[in-house]
Amino acid sequence: MSIKIFCDIADLNLIKKFNKKKIVKGFTTNPSLMRKAGAKDYKSYSKKILNICRNKPISLEVFADDYFSMVEQGVEINDWGKNIYVKIPVVNSKNKFTGKVIKNLNSRNIKLNVTAVYTARQTAKILKVINKKTKVIISIFAGRASDTGKDPVPEFLKSIKLAKSFKNVEILWASVREPYNYIQAKQLGCHIITIPPLIIEKIEKFGKSFDQLTKETVKAFLVDSNKSKFKI
Repeated sequence: MSIKIFCDIADLNLIKKFNKKKIVKGFTTNPSLMRKAGAKDYKSYSKKILNICRNKPISLEVFADDYFSMVEQGVEINDWGKNIYVKIPVVNSKNKFTGKVIKNLNSRNIKLNVTAVYTARQTAKILKVINKKTKVIISIFAGRASDTGKDPVPEFLKSIKLAKSFKNVEILWASVREPYNYIQAKQLGCHIITIPPLIIEKIEKFGKSFDQLTKETVKAFLVDSNKSKFKI
């Protein structure tokens, strides 16, 4: 099965660069990435991104925390472009399931990316409130789960199985930690993986043999030893 690579970034120069790559099929952002990229005004910064990325799907996240404001922001963000997926966290900061928000926006045919998902139980709750027409991405945070010593793979397998009857739903592997996650996500049957720029560049170089890697590693050690003029 093929898997789509989305680039996880908000930096305008990097979006320009990666938008030109055929391997990159879309983009994801979040408020933290926006802040890191120096965004001061959310709307005008988002419009700058949309000016660069006109044809590929892009996820822009709401930052409100209550039902009415989340819906309001979701409707507004959706109006900025046809290629937008409105990103909604699966719960708000008080750990309250955002099902009503998801249902409201989904019923208006607004494409959604439901984010910060960790379990198949959360996936099941999302699937209960959506229709089978409007596109929905469910972003499961593999890396953050494994950072705490938990294996995310069983949650992916269960989520993919649950979503099988929904032709409009795609399961996304989020919070990538290493290039090999791309292989894992592909083998599991994920539809999308969202990856930071540096790791995408490593994936583009896939295919080296173990013999090549051994030789390159030893050469690198030798070069550094010579540069340091080490003697024993």
